[in-house]
Amino acid sequence: MAAPVRGKDYPGSYAEMRAWFPDDRACLDYLDWLRWGAGFVCPHCGGLKSWPLPDGRRSCASCDYKISPTAGTIFHRTRTPLTVWFAAAWHFTAQKNGVSALYLKRILGLGSYQTVWSMLHRFRGATVRPKREMLTGVVEMDETFVGGVKPGRPGRGAYGKTLVAIAVERFPNVNAGRAALGRVRLAIIPDAKTVSLRAFLTANVGPGSTLVTDSWPSYPAAAVGYIHKPVNLNAPGAPLAHVALPGVHRIASLLKRWLLGTHHGAIEPDHLAAYLDEFAFRFNRRQSFTRGLLFYRLLELAVQSPPRPYAKILANPGRKKRIQPIAPSSRKVPGSLAIKVPVRPWRRPRPPVAAAKGAGGGGGGKP
Repeated sequence: MAAPVRGKDYPGSYAEMRAWFPDDRACLDYLDWLRWGAGFVCPHCGGLKSWPLPDGRRSCASCDYKISPTAGTIFHRTRTPLTVWFAAAWHFTAQKNGVSALYLKRILGLGSYQTVWSMLHRFRGATVRPKREMLTGVVEMDETFVGGVKPGRPGRGAYGKTLVAIAVERFPNVNAGRAALGRVRLAIIPDAKTVSLRAFLTANVGPGSTLVTDSWPSYPAAAVGYIHKPVNLNAPGAPLAHVALPGVHRIASLLKRWLLGTHHGAIEPDHLAAYLDEFAFRFNRRQSFTRGLLFYRLLELAVQSPPRPYAKILANPGRKKRIQPIAPSSRKVPGSLAIKVPVRPWRRPRPPVAAAKGAGGGGGGKP
């Protein structure tokens, strides 16, 4: 498949994005092109031919099944205008470090924090490409704890933190004097035992790869089928951990800095997995300097991702959450960004300014 072209397949700037998608109909047509650009497939009967309908849907030529480009995607039955979705997608990808829900709510002028938070969470759930390739070559792996200051021993002995497994490709970089990093994979694991580490490895690292780890005793059994090269960091004269395993320590540092900087560390463990997917999406595309291409990739993944109702986004609905469902009587659909362009409102006649009391006279008193 040919690489996407700026100005043809995706907008190259925010100005172009607003010009390309002035209303919801243009947004719907773009989602239709992304979803069925290579050919229509009816989800009901598998038919390969369809007819466009005036309302933007398609009608299957075989079974007359009518389907919208948003059906079965993260936009399924959304009440939020697509112009708002597209603006959120642009800001989600245009900012190098991402955006928080509160910041996006302010710049889009929306009244519901819940709406913005759920939109961003649906985008995060779509950042994982289906059937993505596994890591290969030389791969570093380690674990890190994510969370605030907690009681307990340092490292694996801390209480109340979330254990995250990290694997990153490592390539020699003679010019820079340090290892160059490739793609990264992150996932929450329940513990650092062999079964948990093995499950993460088989899901993310290709068999036969060279695996570089520390000397944690669970790794030898977990690394069966890989070329395992453990580094004993406790041996006399052993290098420091960040020197022996520079890749995973750099990723762990960037991850925690990102969570603290962009989201102020306010990440609940139930939702941490979605933020790990977003971090991997950004890091693996860190050399893509065209923000419009990231916008294109995000929407391309969005039309391939299944619907995620709000009730399913809340990982543990039984617990008290910061984000509480809004009462039906108080819900308000966000306004579309496809607004009527005013004719220079700043040139409208200004109301006359009332003269200040006592102005005009010398002393302001009676003659």
